[in-house]
Amino acid sequence: MPEQRWRSAAGQHLPFALVVGVVVLGVLRIVQYHWRQGAVLIGIALLLAALLRVLVTDEQAGLIAIRSRSVDALLYSAFGFSVIVVAMTIIGGPLSR
Repeated sequence: MPEQRWRSAAGQHLPFALVVGVVVLGVLRIVQYHWRQGAVLIGIALLLAALLRVLVTDEQAGLIAIRSRSVDALLYSAFGFSVIVVAMTIIGGPLSR
C-alpha cells in the first residue's frame, strides 16, 4: 500500500516540493536583508535534497533525480556544505547584519 502513495503525481513531487519550500524560505530571508541566514537555508535545502536522494528510490525522487543516486547525493552535499561555509565565513560588506 505505501507504494501507491508514491505513484500519485503529488507524491512523486513531494521531495522536490520540500526542497523548494526551504529555498523559498531562504530567498525570503535574503529579501528581508538577512542574507547570511538565507544563504544558510539554501545550503540546508541542498543538504535536504542529498538526504532525500539517498533515502528514496529513483521513481520517488521525482525532480531531484538528475544523475545516478550517488552522484546526486555527492554533488548536492558538496554544494550545500560549500554554500553554508561561504555564508558563514564572509565578514562585513554592505549587507552585514
